Amino acid sequence: MYAAILILSVFIVSFFIIQYRVEKFIYKRVKKIYDDVSLLESTNFQAQPITTDMRTLTEEIEKFAANKKLEIETLKIREGYRKEFIGNVSHELKTPLFTVQGYILTLLDGAMDDKVIRKKYLSRASKGVERLIYIVKDLDMITKLEAGDLNLQRENFDIVELTQATFDLMEMKAHKKKITLTFDLDYKEPIMVSADKERIQQVLTNLIVNSIKYGKEGGTTEISIENLVKNKVIVRVTDNGEGIEKQNIPRLFERFYRVDKSGSRKEGGSGLGLSIVKHIIEAHKEKIYVESVFGVGSEFSFTLEKSKKSA
Repeated sequence: MYAAILILSVFIVSFFIIQYRVEKFIYKRVKKIYDDVSLLESTNFQAQPITTDMRTLTEEIEKFAANKKLEIETLKIREGYRKEFIGNVSHELKTPLFTVQGYILTLLDGAMDDKVIRKKYLSRASKGVERLIYIVKDLDMITKLEAGDLNLQRENFDIVELTQATFDLMEMKAHKKKITLTFDLDYKEPIMVSADKERIQQVLTNLIVNSIKYGKEGGTTEISIENLVKNKVIVRVTDNGEGIEKQNIPRLFERFYRVDKSGSRKEGGSGLGLSIVKHIIEAHKEKIYVESVFGVGSEFSFTLEKSKKSA
């Protein structure tokens, strides 16, 4: 009984710690948006020498009006993004938060006395806490990446070997969705690259998981590596899944951006996977690309620099 109370106390403390960290993150993100907006105010129309030339005066007024119109439109867009960001953060966090809170309150109301119910509810609350920790870890990583505080541990490694290892880890997940995972490789020898091995594996994992998540039953996800000019390689993850509508592509890498506006998320995830991918690749000073046709499929690809040994 005392052990159960101790566990419950740990859950409650963890709950409030995570809630505080999330609120702090949201505050920082919203403050940044408003700080960005305030920069516009510093670009106000500056005083110019008085002119009596009516044509010149008219042109200056029209230019001033055009600049102000652009500022207003920019403010509207940023305000829309701010509201959407907060709404998406709320959506991703409220389910695990309410889940943990619900089970804890039920236990405090008397369910603690029943050992079977106590064990079941503590287990479910634990899963809720794990999901919150998962989201907070991704939020921390995004914050570090954006601030440039995440130091890359560059090393020379075989991208073929790393891709194969990631492929092997993802096969079971693909099999559960009846998706065929293939690794198409034209080169029979190692391709050495210079990058942070752990982070690049995270990029591969996120892209493959994303492809499987939105893949069609009986579909395929193909991974391939190609040599490029200028001492580069490109890694591609291609599928014949749902595809993405054209208007959604420019915002795919935003934090918590949801292509599905219904508010449902059939699969798990923090909603930060693609944003993390983009930041990791850009931290390497490399490029990430996406091509997609709605109803046909998608391809995500990124470049890496070859190590000098394989150049």
